[in-house]
Amino acid sequence: MRRFLITIMTLCALGGAAAAQEIEQRHVTVTGEGTASAVPDIALITLGVQIRADAPDAAMESASEAAGRILARMSEMGLADSDVQTTNLSLEPVYDRNGEPGASPEPRGFEARNMLTVRVRDLERLGDVLAAALDDGATSLGGLQFDLSEPKPLLDAARRAAVSDARAKAELLAETAGTALGEVLQIEETGGGNQPMPMAEMRASSVPVAAGESTVSTRVRIVYALGD
Repeated sequence: MRRFLITIMTLCALGGAAAAQEIEQRHVTVTGEGTASAVPDIALITLGVQIRADAPDAAMESASEAAGRILARMSEMGLADSDVQTTNLSLEPVYDRNGEPGASPEPRGFEARNMLTVRVRDLERLGDVLAAALDDGATSLGGLQFDLSEPKPLLDAARRAAVSDARAKAELLAETAGTALGEVLQIEETGGGNQPMPMAEMRASSVPVAAGESTVSTRVRIVYALGD
C-alpha cells in the first residue's frame, strides 16, 4: 500500500512538472488585423406603402393594391419571387391629438402599411427598380444596403492578411529581443465580419446610386513559441 502511494505521488509530481514546463514555455502573444474590399454585387432595399383612409377596409385595400402593383412590376422586371418578400403588414387607427383636454381621443382615420424587402442582384438595374417602385405607389424607402452575394472568398483574404500581420509583429518582437520565433502554439479568430455599405447617393428624379466598396475585416490572436 505504501509503495502504491509513493508511485501515485511520483506520477503526480511528474505531471505537475510537465504542466509547469508547458505553462512556463517562452512565448509571445500577438494580434493581427486584416481587411479586404470588393465592389458589392447585390443590393437590399426596403420599400413601404402607407395609405390613410376614413375606413379601415379602404386603407388596407388601397395599400394592398399599391403593393400588388409593385410586386407585379418587380416580376415583370425579372426579379425572382424569392428575392421579394413582405416583411411587415399593419393597420392602425389614426387619432386626433388636438382634441379637448381630458377628452377621449377620437380616431380620424386609419393607416395601413405594407413593407417589402427587395433583393436586386443586377446593380445596373437598381435605379430602374427604385424608380419603378416609386411610380407604382411606394411612399417610403426605409433603407438601401449593398452587400456581397459570396462573402467567404473576401473573408478568407482578410484572414490571410490578419495572420500575416500577426506574424510580422511576432517576428519584429522576437528579432528585437534577440531570439528566434518558433512554432504556433495557439491561434484564435477574435472578431470581424462583413460591413454592408449604406446607400451612397440618391435623387428622386432619376434615382442614381453609387455602390462604392464592401469591406470585410477580421482579427486573430496567435501565440508563438520563442527559441532559447
